[in-house]
Amino acid sequence: MLSGNRLIIRYLYYAEWHRTQSPFRQSRFQLVRVDPERSVMTANPDKPAEAGIPPVNEHPPRRRSWRWLAWIAALVILGGGIFLLSQRSLAQNSGAQNSAAQNSAAGGKAGNRGARGGGGAIPVSAAAVTKGNMGVYIEAMGTVTPVYTVTVTSRVAGALTEIHYKEGQMVRAGQLLAVIDPRPYTAVLTQAQGQLNRDKALLANARIDLERYSMAYAQHAVPEQTVATQKATVQQDEGTVQLDQGNVDAAQVNVDYTQIRSPIDGRAGLRQIDLGNIVAANGTTPIVTIAQLRPITVIFNMAEDFISDVVTQMRGGHKLRVDALNRDNETELAQGTVLTVDNQVDTTTGTVKVRAIYQNSSYGLFPNEFVNAKLLVKTLMGVNIIPNAAIQRNNEIAYVYVIDPATDTVHSRNVAVATTDGSNSAVTGVAPGETLVTDGFDKLQDGTKVVIRQAPAQRGTNAPATNQAQENMQAPRQGEANKNIDTAQQNPQPGKRK
Repeated sequence: MLSGNRLIIRYLYYAEWHRTQSPFRQSRFQLVRVDPERSVMTANPDKPAEAGIPPVNEHPPRRRSWRWLAWIAALVILGGGIFLLSQRSLAQNSGAQNSAAQNSAAGGKAGNRGARGGGGAIPVSAAAVTKGNMGVYIEAMGTVTPVYTVTVTSRVAGALTEIHYKEGQMVRAGQLLAVIDPRPYTAVLTQAQGQLNRDKALLANARIDLERYSMAYAQHAVPEQTVATQKATVQQDEGTVQLDQGNVDAAQVNVDYTQIRSPIDGRAGLRQIDLGNIVAANGTTPIVTIAQLRPITVIFNMAEDFISDVVTQMRGGHKLRVDALNRDNETELAQGTVLTVDNQVDTTTGTVKVRAIYQNSSYGLFPNEFVNAKLLVKTLMGVNIIPNAAIQRNNEIAYVYVIDPATDTVHSRNVAVATTDGSNSAVTGVAPGETLVTDGFDKLQDGTKVVIRQAPAQRGTNAPATNQAQENMQAPRQGEANKNIDTAQQNPQPGKRK
């Protein structure tokens, strides 16, 4: 009974509070006090509470605002749940469409594989083993080196007055290239020639006097000492004439040096000094550089293991062929022969330098160019030749897959590689005429059934018929796939609802 009265008191208090303080709602109830012992309510709010009656809380909690927040939160949660359910249904529909499309594509690929492979056979490319000759080559990087390279400088000082060549021009030995101002040297030559002529005249006069004194001495007209003195004078004048002749020759050499000529046949490089510049005698800046292009050589390094083979054949009079190829080993630039081998081995690398000479008639080799040199050491006769693509390696073991024509299956077989070139290898362990796999090794094992792919030309011949057959086979599958997609869209897969 006490608890019920307290509930009544609480309810009446809240009603009075809404009536007096809430701006939105007001109640007609008035605050009353209840005597719990007597179960009597009084309607006089001004009467003080009697002893034993608990006071009523005058500030109740605001529960109405919290109810509005609860309703808003419930609406937000409900809207989020509806959105998640709609997204899940869309994802299920798209997954059904993708699965149907994948099944259709897989069916098409399986049909194509069945058409190509013939019952699960793996398509591969193949090549037959042939028998022939193959050379053993030494391949190394080489540098094109001219036989002669001349740096043309002036032997005399002076102004550069004439240039008689063009950059990049092929010049001949003795051809005039440039002219240094010759006037100072011509003047010196003239002086030397004048001195020579004067001294020659003095020598002639001294010889006449000697002849006269000799005749007078024979008649005892002059003493012997006079004749001896005149002989010494003649010899002195002869020495002076010889000195003057040397001066004339030296002056003539300087005059000749003013005309700069090519010492060799070759190609002129870029001009280093222009007209009007003062050229120093034996200066560090050259006028032009000339390199001989025909013939030309290539220097490359060879491993010391091949020295005996190369030197032995050279001593026997055999000319060893050396091919010069470009950087990618695809274009042959020139063919030459071994000229000589160096006289010592480089101890740091274990190699020896080899010089090969080329006629270079087409000017395919250029000085200081890097080329790939291929030295033919010997030729293997009657060996089994297979493509390099057919050789597979497991650690240090080389093996191939041989196709059995009776069962269309493959079997691995070890081979030994004797030598190789850019695309083929000479091997032992296979027989001529056997068919080897050259492509499609991913899923091959001993006993795997394979089918050989058609050559590109054969595929091109039957291309229209093959394409039409593939379209006819794919049409029903495409229609079936479209039906599966429509069914998946209409009947989405049921999902678990939270």
